[in-house]
Amino acid sequence: MTEAEPAPSARKIELLEAAYSYALSHGLADLSLRPLSAAIGTSPRVLLFLFGSKDRLLQAILARARADELAMLEGLRCDHPGAGLPEAMLKVWEWLADPLHRKLLALWVEGYARSLTRETGPWVDFGHKSVDDWLEVLATYQPEEVRSTGAGAAQRTAALAILRGALLDLLATGDEGRTGAAIRRQLPSFSS
Repeated sequence: MTEAEPAPSARKIELLEAAYSYALSHGLADLSLRPLSAAIGTSPRVLLFLFGSKDRLLQAILARARADELAMLEGLRCDHPGAGLPEAMLKVWEWLADPLHRKLLALWVEGYARSLTRETGPWVDFGHKSVDDWLEVLATYQPEEVRSTGAGAAQRTAALAILRGALLDLLATGDEGRTGAAIRRQLPSFSS
């Protein structure tokens, strides 16, 4: 039997929130402890003491970003019970297209892309977990008799691929009108 990890200290939580905010503005690719610690009012030594290593700090930041993503997905489930897959896709798209979420989504894309080429380190499994999270939510909007079938899995995989592709395009171009029209054009194909 393993012991439970102790609850994080208030200072660790405070610094994680500050580091997360910094990462939203600056990204993670070139994250260096010195500029980060100076920006959030601490020292590299304190960050290493609290998080154990730079990789563990990066993992904590990615987990924090994932928590925001999961909160959005859970909110979608609660706010729109009984919606079908097309309605859920539209609601997800509206959230993704909101300019207020661009920094979080850019951070998500960075974590997702880096996880594709990393077998170890802080990026490991980030992309895989993200795909699982989204597919699980999309499954809740499918009829029960479709959800557990191969066709149901293929349908939600296609929905996720369309949303993710349009998101990448939106982040690259900022063209919300064109990408939103593309999403809306695909919605009828997801009606049960």
